[in-house]
Parts: sequence; C-alpha cells; structure tokens
Amino acid sequence: MKLEMLIDELQEILDNSFKMPLSGGKRVVNTERMQEIVEELRTNTPQEVRQAKLVSADRSNILAKSKQEAETIVQQAEERAKAMVERSEITRQAQLKANEIIAKANEEAAKIKQAANQYIEGIMKKADDELSANLAALKKTRQNLKAYQTQNTPSGKDTSPRKRSPKSED
Repeated sequence: MKLEMLIDELQEILDNSFKMPLSGGKRVVNTERMQEIVEELRTNTPQEVRQAKLVSADRSNILAKSKQEAETIVQQAEERAKAMVERSEITRQAQLKANEIIAKANEEAAKIKQAANQYIEGIMKKADDELSANLAALKKTRQNLKAYQTQNTPSGKDTSPRKRSPKSED
C-alpha cells in the first residue's frame, strides 16, 4: 500500500535527522522532501480511502448476502423438517386408524361367527327335536298298529299276509 510506504519514509527521515543541541529535542530535516511526501499523502489518501471504503462496502454486502442465504437455508430446512414431521404424524395417525378399523372388523367378524354358530346350533337342535318327536310318533304309531292288529285277530292267529312256500310233493 502506497500510504504505508510514504508514512514509513516520513518515519525514516525523522529517525535519520540531525538533533540540534540545546534545542529541546528539535531536529533538522529536509523540508522539501517532507513537503513532497505530505503532498503525495494528500494525493494518494483519497484513492486509498476510496478503495478501503469499497472493500468495506463489499465486505458488508458479502456478509449481508451470506446472512440472507443462511437464513433462507435455515428456513427451508425448518420447513422440510416440519413437513417430514407432519408426514410422519399423518402416517402414525393413519396406522392407528387402520389398527382400530382392523380391530373393529375382527371384533365384528367374531360376533358374526358366534351368532352364526348359535343360529346353526339352534337350527340343528330344532331339527334334532323334530326328528326325535317324529321318531317317537313313529314308534307310537307302530305300537298302536301292533296293538290294533293284536286286538282284531281271532285267537291270536296271525292274519298277516305271508308268502306261501310251495309244498313239495313226495
């Protein structure tokens, strides 16, 4: 940087200058060279300051832009995380609802199966009772028939039709 070089040169001139005795620390310097350096400082200072301001402004712009990009990235990440959590929650709730539906369906199926078994058991019992009643009625009818036949047969002779066997002639 040119400003630093000029300041270093001023310092060197002062360091190499002659001290005047009994002057309270005053020195003898090359005033022409000092004035040249001061003039160069005045000429170069605005340019150097402008460059420093530009660098500072660029730095500020870069920092602001970086901060904005970082905030955008963080916001997008938060939105993605929220969406993932929501999807996860929706999935969890859907699974719970599905489990409830399956449990209810299994419960209903068990009730229907039990009711069907009871209905079939009832029908079978009714059929068994009717068959037993019919069998009892049939047995009673047979007994009545035998009793009737016994009463209407003279002296206990069997009048039931039989097949006659052919007699063999000797």
